[in-house]
Amino acid sequence: MRLLVGGLGLLLLLLVLRDAFETVILPRRVQRKFRPTSLFYRISWRAWRATIRLLPLSFRESLLGWFGPFSLLVLLALWAASIILAFAALHWGAGSAVLLEGARSDFLTDWYLSGTTFFTLGLGDVVPRSALARLLTVTEAGLGFAFLAIIIGYLPVIYQAFSRREIAISLLDARAGSPPSAGELFARYQGDAEQQDLTRLLADWERWSAEVLESHLSYPVLAYFRSQHSNQSWLAALTTVLDSSALVQVGFDGWCLRQAHLTFAMARHAMVDLAQVLNAPRPEGREERLGDAGYQELLRTLGAAGMRFAAPDAGSRLAELRGLYEPYAIALSRHLVLPLPAWTRQSDRHDNWQAAPWKTTVQDLEHFEPPVS
Repeated sequence: MRLLVGGLGLLLLLLVLRDAFETVILPRRVQRKFRPTSLFYRISWRAWRATIRLLPLSFRESLLGWFGPFSLLVLLALWAASIILAFAALHWGAGSAVLLEGARSDFLTDWYLSGTTFFTLGLGDVVPRSALARLLTVTEAGLGFAFLAIIIGYLPVIYQAFSRREIAISLLDARAGSPPSAGELFARYQGDAEQQDLTRLLADWERWSAEVLESHLSYPVLAYFRSQHSNQSWLAALTTVLDSSALVQVGFDGWCLRQAHLTFAMARHAMVDLAQVLNAPRPEGREERLGDAGYQELLRTLGAAGMRFAAPDAGSRLAELRGLYEPYAIALSRHLVLPLPAWTRQSDRHDNWQAAPWKTTVQDLEHFEPPVS
């Protein structure tokens, strides 16, 4: 019996250490049928999302934003508890070779020894008395130090990647509205006659898409970190970039076509890979983001900005490009409970940058149009 428990403890220890290594240290995508961290996020996110839906609407967005940071802390706690339990099983499997004054050693004693060793308390009331028990104690103490060092190094990396992502999203606010939309982006860039500013913007968003792909593949928990404003998100920004790149490609004369193609390719790569990594279920049927009425409204918005489609088959070409990324965007939207942006501005609500606590300031800002560059 003790040999079996010790073997299970060793198996649990190896499983947790491998999972923690692949999640925190290994900077690449890992695909396995059974991976504890992926299973944890699938189960916990579904439970969290189902619980949030039972609450009033005013609380939902705030509590959804709790999941990313809170789940990260819970995951770290589960790893620590599993390592302690594994070493307790190893100690018990080795015969509970410990010295304890005034009491008989049992599994709870081994568990207590494992916990004090992992957190390096060094109380001295329970000490190992065999060579194997001492080896296990020293090994666990080393893992405890390593675990603390990993946490100290891991959390700053997570929040630095989150900060870089959010800075670019905030910059999109004055350029494409809140929430952003491709039609509003082109309307605000109508003074860019030589397309230089828009080309630079698309180049910046090509790099941003690559950074999101790299950081969110390495640390998928970042996908659950929500933006500061409820009308902004990394998914909405990525979708807006894809919408804008698709519009340029369908036939604007002289409109930075090569950069639009490169940005579209990078942004679609990020969208598809993240949908797969997060196990977003494939949507049943086809949700129409741009129906006939929406397409006509988009044409009117672009026309008011002095832009016209050059190709007669622009509508069908746009539908073809949309089919390359919209199903994945819809899947992520449903999975993460993040709304997708419309193609044109849907309300006269001011942008986030225009918000202020005094009404007179807001009224003044309503007549201010920021420059495109």
